[in-house]
Amino acid sequence: MFISLDGGDGVGKSTQVALLADWLRRLGHSVVTCRDPGSTRLGEAIRSFLLDRHDLQMTPKAEMLLYMAARAQMVEEVIRPALAAGQTVIADRYLLANVVYQGYGAGLDVETLWQIGRVATGGLMPELTIVLDIPVELAMGRLGDKPDRIEARDRDFHARVRQGFLTEAHRQPDQIVVLDATGSVDQVHRQIQQLLRQRGLVDGHL
Repeated sequence: MFISLDGGDGVGKSTQVALLADWLRRLGHSVVTCRDPGSTRLGEAIRSFLLDRHDLQMTPKAEMLLYMAARAQMVEEVIRPALAAGQTVIADRYLLANVVYQGYGAGLDVETLWQIGRVATGGLMPELTIVLDIPVELAMGRLGDKPDRIEARDRDFHARVRQGFLTEAHRQPDQIVVLDATGSVDQVHRQIQQLLRQRGLVDGHL
């Protein structure tokens, strides 16, 4: 099983990835988590350029291709081997984020991004992508006092990103589901559990 969690900055993805992994392990799954970009030596190096280097100027196209390169490495080095071994993979972001941030957010053509993404991933897509959604003002208020290069962009950019996630979920309701993430951490976690049960992706009652 391959699941990704996504959404705008500040929605609580990383916390929910950890909680979901723990819950699935208690249900008997062997779970591998990964973050996009990252999770390989190449991916972590690219992540540092993309998020930490405020001094670097990148065009949206260059930025997009760096994300794609990191993901291509992660798919071949982490995700495919884990799935082949019968493990469950939970990704903190995946291709949808690239489409939304560099497409809806930065103005690149959305369909072209999906096409490039299919090449980068070899067509490997999650069985389900869960988008955690909160209003932009609330999300930005959750960011720390040292935002990364993407988090530091203005409110209009983040508003376009949020709308991009909602638009893609509307376009692909079988693969992308939006959950209201304005509740407590536990409330959001329970929503995710319920969704996976409804989709028939997990058994058990923990």
